[in-house]
Amino acid sequence: MNFDYTPKVKEQQARLLAFMDAHIYPNEARFHTEVEANRAAGNAWVPTRLIEELKPLARAEGLWNLFLPRSTRAPEGLTNLEYAPLCEIMGRSHWGPEVFNCSAPDTGNMETLERYGSEAQKDRWLEPLLRGEIRSAFLMTEPAVASSDATNIQCRIEADGDDYVINGSKWWSSGAGDPRCAVYILMGKTDPSAARHRQQSMILVPSNAPGITVKRALNVFGYDHAPHGHMEIELKDVRVPQSGILLGEGRGFEIAQGRLGPGRIHHCMRSIGAAEYALELMVKRSLSRVAFGRTLAEQGVSCERIAEARIMIEQARLLTLKAAYMMDTVGNKVAQGEIAMIKVVAPNVACKVIDMAIQMHGGGGVSDDFPLAAMYASQRTLRFADGPDEVHRNAIAKLEIARAQAAAA
Repeated sequence: MNFDYTPKVKEQQARLLAFMDAHIYPNEARFHTEVEANRAAGNAWVPTRLIEELKPLARAEGLWNLFLPRSTRAPEGLTNLEYAPLCEIMGRSHWGPEVFNCSAPDTGNMETLERYGSEAQKDRWLEPLLRGEIRSAFLMTEPAVASSDATNIQCRIEADGDDYVINGSKWWSSGAGDPRCAVYILMGKTDPSAARHRQQSMILVPSNAPGITVKRALNVFGYDHAPHGHMEIELKDVRVPQSGILLGEGRGFEIAQGRLGPGRIHHCMRSIGAAEYALELMVKRSLSRVAFGRTLAEQGVSCERIAEARIMIEQARLLTLKAAYMMDTVGNKVAQGEIAMIKVVAPNVACKVIDMAIQMHGGGGVSDDFPLAAMYASQRTLRFADGPDEVHRNAIAKLEIARAQAAAA
């Protein structure tokens, strides 16, 4: 395995770092000020002018749709291994990835459409998503059941003439608060009598279809993440054409595994970036604050934490790169163990590093004067998103047990 960055990636790294320095970091305050101004005016769910102003600049720099490999519709797309260091840099800013059209859940949804959508579905939904004109949401989790076991999903997708009729409730539908969110990818049951993993299907649902009610925004540690949001949605007798089904009835689990692999590793790449940023803030704080006659950097406990953070980040980055390399070379199915491992490791590492940075900042660390509290909220949430730690640990253990049983046989 060779994880050295190619000249092409190094050149894109340099351009991306320059863009972040010129346009992202200096505008962190403006982004939050704009959101709060919209909130004060009575509606926080309004796209920021800032991001829309920066998108054309990013596209002109060739920093656009970098996440999507092997797509004729997005020729700028990179392999997973090439994308990893760039996604990490984007992950240093909560809102930055959208500027490059590389933000969740759109990246996973675009990859789903590219892999499993018909040409007509791609023309209608993928093309405007790739242009950054619309946004999307992924509707899988439900409030009434433990959705970490997706066979529990109760939302019904029932054929009726040339249509499907959808009834059910979904929540933690990230991105559905954005008024630009034009389409949902929804997972529900088409045939409850089929084999356990053939009951579910995925279908494209226009967000403005009659019968859809966005009931509320769900807060994450007090943050509503407007204008993106994590919404609870009710679907009552929602009719969509049968042409909206992805790949065919009963193939929802197959699509989910294809979608969640890239989505998971993209989250992990961004988590490494968040951890790196937290470590930088921690070191900077340790050099600027004096306690008991010495800077924090001169005190042993601070040095231990800084060293531990660096070690954890390097370990997590290497596992991220290994998983990306395997996805590129042997495919997501063979790489499922590595994907599961890094999905456990990366957000846990980010949480630990950010927590140490918060401690170094004292009371300021838990305030909104610094980005650490918001960063922690996002990273802690990732221990649930795209499957909780427990599910991934169970999958890893099963692979180990199967390997031992095969060797014994």
